[in-house]
Amino acid sequence: MEKKWILEFQNISKSFVGVKALTKVSFRVEEGEVHALLGENGAGKSTLMKILSGAYTRDEGTILLDGKEIQIKNTKESERLGISIIYQELNLIPELSVAENIYLDRQPKKKGRIDWKGMNEAAQKMLESIDMMMDPKVKVSSLSVAQRQMVEIAKAVSLNARLVIMDEPTSALTEGETKKLFQVIESLKKKGITIIYISHRMDEIFKICDSYTILRDGQFISSGSLHDVTIDQIIEDMVGRPLMQVFPEKNNKIGEVILEVRDMNNGKEVKGVSFTLRKGEILGFAGLVGAGRSETLKAVFGADRRAKGEIILNGKKINIRSPKDAIRYGIGFLPEDRKKEGLVVGLSVLDNVVMAKTENAMTKGIFSAKKAKEICTRYIKDLLIKTPSEYQAAKFLSGGNQQKVVLAKWLNSEPQIIVLDEPTRGIDVNAKMEIYNIIVKLAEEGKSIILISSEMQEIIGLCDHVNVMFEGRISGELNREELSQEGIMKFATGGSLE
Repeated sequence: MEKKWILEFQNISKSFVGVKALTKVSFRVEEGEVHALLGENGAGKSTLMKILSGAYTRDEGTILLDGKEIQIKNTKESERLGISIIYQELNLIPELSVAENIYLDRQPKKKGRIDWKGMNEAAQKMLESIDMMMDPKVKVSSLSVAQRQMVEIAKAVSLNARLVIMDEPTSALTEGETKKLFQVIESLKKKGITIIYISHRMDEIFKICDSYTILRDGQFISSGSLHDVTIDQIIEDMVGRPLMQVFPEKNNKIGEVILEVRDMNNGKEVKGVSFTLRKGEILGFAGLVGAGRSETLKAVFGADRRAKGEIILNGKKINIRSPKDAIRYGIGFLPEDRKKEGLVVGLSVLDNVVMAKTENAMTKGIFSAKKAKEICTRYIKDLLIKTPSEYQAAKFLSGGNQQKVVLAKWLNSEPQIIVLDEPTRGIDVNAKMEIYNIIVKLAEEGKSIILISSEMQEIIGLCDHVNVMFEGRISGELNREELSQEGIMKFATGGSLE
């Protein structure tokens, strides 16, 4: 059966103030498939999709829809052509109802007035069409991220979208919510709707997508069926060099116990957790989303005032009642949500780097701009942070570089222990490899690392010892020699290796 191409890009180019974002990009997307658009941050994926959705205009090139050339001057024109984009940030109005968001600017009317009953009924049908049981009258502000995403999908379906672009759709979803999203994507496929799927998560790409296109530095690199390639081949095309080894060789020397946590409990997510951490060790915390990993380490860090338990640091019992206490004792915490909890995105790189321990930038008790700049410049160099200057606002950096700024902030606080919660979430492959190198280097320098990660390859590739959590408790421990996906999953689902 001959393929039917719903979309074709021919030699698409786009520049911003003389900087080439896209250079003669050409590829095709088959009707009714899920097509992965891959590449590092800055590869040109978002720029290309914004051209398709009418947010940007192309400088040159042709776009064909069903074999016919189309001109997209604005987002309304894109919607009229049956193209819908669901951004990572989600484009809904929180104080309006689900139905109002689905039918925004096109509410059904009776005798010149909004037909509220008709609109709510139509919204209900749209939600049911994607197997979503939800009250269309509730405010969007009361919904979870996953539910809001379903509202966006229902909105796309209501617009009779034939082509839906999903940008990092699972970045804030739990495992169960991701599974539900995949079911919805499969049902959209059955309706003949084509999906362009943008994600850094390789396991998802191979699970849900049919074909792929890779961009690098604004140029087309490769396209094809995902049945014909391996993850290593995809990553090699994305980073532009042979993938000899994702995880660096480790030469860290593991010393004496530096931290001991006994019977940590917060009455809800953490139920009597005890563990030890050694000098120079990379200790992993694995488990499914909701197992209590982050909550356990937040309790240790003093971010959860409900928490109770004993903390022994260098052989002495200590009392951590707040993050300020933890910092004083030499513990740093890189949080899962870097934008909300790790950075002040409106401030400069320099301000973010020195904020956890401003006294390091002081001379005789007075803040020294010169000293602060020296500190920041050192970390920019050591961590390979890509930024035009120390004074660039953090919000303008890529995800990987933002993560490095958060790490620099904690390194400046001179910690002996660093907790890294999902340190590579939402960043591209090359940036991940740089973060892995930094983690291993820190352990080799004698820092003790606690790594929380949902990516099993990270846990296996980096950790010396792993605690696996299930329903708020440590269900099993694995040494480096014992680490395997099967072993981790058995403990993560409440089983045992016996």
